[in-house]
Amino acid sequence: MAFLDHAATTPIRPESLVALTVAYEHTGNASSLHAAGRQARKTVEEARESVAASLGCGPSEVIFTSGGTESDNLAVKGLYWARRAEARGRVRVLCSAVEHHAVLDPVAWLGSHEGAVVEHIPVDRLGRIDVDALAHMIALDPDSVALVSVMMANNEVGTVQPIAEVVRLAHAHGIPVHSDGVQAVGSLDVDFRLSGLDALTVSSHKVGGPHGAGALVVGRGVSIEPLLHGGAQERLRSGTLDSPGIAGFAAALAAAVDGHAEAAHRLTSLRNELVAGVLELVPDVVVSGDPDSAGRLPGHAHFSFPGCEGDALLMLLDARGIECSTGSACTAGIPEPSHVLLAMGVDPELARGSLRFSLGHTSTPDDVRTVLNELTPVVERARRAGRPRIRPVSDAVR
Repeated sequence: MAFLDHAATTPIRPESLVALTVAYEHTGNASSLHAAGRQARKTVEEARESVAASLGCGPSEVIFTSGGTESDNLAVKGLYWARRAEARGRVRVLCSAVEHHAVLDPVAWLGSHEGAVVEHIPVDRLGRIDVDALAHMIALDPDSVALVSVMMANNEVGTVQPIAEVVRLAHAHGIPVHSDGVQAVGSLDVDFRLSGLDALTVSSHKVGGPHGAGALVVGRGVSIEPLLHGGAQERLRSGTLDSPGIAGFAAALAAAVDGHAEAAHRLTSLRNELVAGVLELVPDVVVSGDPDSAGRLPGHAHFSFPGCEGDALLMLLDARGIECSTGSACTAGIPEPSHVLLAMGVDPELARGSLRFSLGHTSTPDDVRTVLNELTPVVERARRAGRPRIRPVSDAVR
């Protein structure tokens, strides 16, 4: 199998598997006071210190969650509720038009149920937000803006967002900024303190850790209302802590961050080889995202194949041992074109024929060669299947 869907999930790292296994050998609730509980608490707090070191923040700023979706929901809803409580007129929520649904859907829910006024920041043809448009949106009425949420890098086309400019514009008016860093952490230099962000989302299984773990980093002094109420084990998040999962997450994150520069160089080379090969084999293919490697995640390659259906391409490649994606795994199987591509101005028909190949720590040159060896017959077959069938005149008469 050639696995090229690391943006959806990446295979567990050896370091993470060891940490996870060791932690599972001990039974204990991190909130218990006996020896087993203290051991579990020690595991959690050591992991918290490790995660903080990896992300450039303080241990007290790390809130462990079940993953990216929960962290995004906690950030978006929690910031909105806290800001609205301070001033009833703070109801505007500004987020980019290309956010993951883990941000778009809670923002929409706030609009439907909590009186939020939702405004989407437009993007250019590369998928990068229009900073001037954001500045104008804020300037219309800064006091009414509850929060701004812009992802660090897009999960579909890989375009890196100008977070420093977003933070500068928002903080000039005291507006908190949240960023979904799920795709960026481990691929880019991410330092929470230097970024100036107020909240940052991170997911374990995107960096080679176990599923079901993640974190929301919340800056000191930032007010967020909890989503879950109960034992307040994580201050802003109630629920029994998954000590083994947290240990595995911390180990994977440390490995990903420590080796990210070397990995970025290697993956950029592999990605460029893949893009060049696909362009040679399918000359009319459209490559999306920033063509400049500095403005794009190193392992992302996004293509739109005219005359094809993305789902057909996906299944034909899968039958040949190649695993990729039509975009976000969370919306797989839905026939509508990607909201990301539509926001970038891509024609809906072309957008329907899109595939995302994403490389990661287990990717090799053989994976790229496998794709290039199998792609031509797959595209030809998908195009034949996508053409309307015209019956012969004799058949039509009968």
